[in-house]
Amino acid sequence: MKERVGLGTSFDFGIRKYPVNDHEVNIYYINGLTDANYIQMITEQFVELQRESTKHKKDVFDTVHDSITHQSVEVVKSVDEIVDQVLSGLIAIVVEGYSKALIVDVRSYPGRTPQEPDTEKVVRGSRDGYVENIIVNTALTRRRIRDERLRFEMLKVGERSKTDVSIGYIKDVANSNLVDLIRKEIKGIEIDGIAMADKTIEEFLVKQGYNPYPLVRYTERADVAATHLLEGHVLIYTDTSPSIMITPTTFFHHVQHAEEYRQSAAVGTFIRWARFIGILMSLFLLPFWLLLALEPSLLPEQLAFIGPNEQTNIPLIMQIFMADIGIEFLRIAAIHTPTPLSTAMGLIAAVLIGQIAIDVGLFVPETILYVAIASIGTFTTPSYELSVANKMVRLMLLIGVALFGVPGFVIGSTLFILLLTGLTSLRTPYLWPLMPFNGGALFQILIRRSVPGSKVRPSIVRPSDRFKQPEQS
Repeated sequence: MKERVGLGTSFDFGIRKYPVNDHEVNIYYINGLTDANYIQMITEQFVELQRESTKHKKDVFDTVHDSITHQSVEVVKSVDEIVDQVLSGLIAIVVEGYSKALIVDVRSYPGRTPQEPDTEKVVRGSRDGYVENIIVNTALTRRRIRDERLRFEMLKVGERSKTDVSIGYIKDVANSNLVDLIRKEIKGIEIDGIAMADKTIEEFLVKQGYNPYPLVRYTERADVAATHLLEGHVLIYTDTSPSIMITPTTFFHHVQHAEEYRQSAAVGTFIRWARFIGILMSLFLLPFWLLLALEPSLLPEQLAFIGPNEQTNIPLIMQIFMADIGIEFLRIAAIHTPTPLSTAMGLIAAVLIGQIAIDVGLFVPETILYVAIASIGTFTTPSYELSVANKMVRLMLLIGVALFGVPGFVIGSTLFILLLTGLTSLRTPYLWPLMPFNGGALFQILIRRSVPGSKVRPSIVRPSDRFKQPEQS
């Protein structure tokens, strides 16, 4: 232990020694990762063993094993296993003269209590969300799915970090080939450590490269994760991360929100369509307005008012870029600004900077208007990763329109659709059910069905059991 873990050098690595029947019993643990009350209880049991006459017992190891009153006790036979388990927050009990040891799970990781995620709030619904403790996260999921076929396979990733990564699925629902693929990819990860947790796992799993569009969906809500498990998806839990990866996912998985399912079907459909309109505006409103402003002949007489009514010395494309990048500055500043000051910072930027920029002639009012509408559309996108990717595409479309006019808009939009069409996430088409076309699934995306009417699981995950509810005889 001195050579492998730094016993005697690292202040947080602890050891307690107790003589039992002429054998020394060593308890190894990490301060801060273990529950001190359990360690105290076990040491009290060993002190009691010292007082009792146990010399008639032939096997000291069995005596120590039987004296531990804990629900999770495991026997290991190698130093590597002992070191890995102790560094994970368990305690190791080593009896002198024996080539095996006892591992007791008394983990108590530092962390916060479950609370509602900031990015996935709902008006009505549960207020508990995932935290940085993988044990708590799997427990929150089991609380919602009490099925004996729910599985959580634990793996370790990282030669140095040895981070716990769990694959969650329902055995008779999820496709076994998908589970095998994900298990194989995670086991094949070779890296020192995954300090950035789930994001590092994602980059190894889907091999995204420089594609800006997210190929897995993140959620911090236990009810959303449980819903996807019941649909046949496979979830990936990573210790130290409150976000759960949902695989596989398509583009349309990233535009749905839990609020749609906390309201009636009609209200949920209305909310969904409002969100769709906001996402489309975040993508195409600014490029289309710039196209009409640069080529007024495309407008009918009834819409001739569209476009800037004032002339400035700065080209429209530069105004749009400055305003759009300025809003990105505000977003970044809001993240790094303490919460009590962020509201004041936003008011100063929106009221003073925006208004003064118009008064001095830097921007025309229409530029600020349409940039603001497009930015609101960005904020209506449930997936943060998708909203940033859409903003990057919007900037590329703006450049195409500024350089080539109508051909730039048409060709840019076509290339954008081709990009999405060519993407796959774990062998799953990214634009399904639009491409390849599936009318029933597309209708269910456009119109939120009531739960009793949703009897079939999405075919894109190739579930082992297609039906959510028993077929009526």
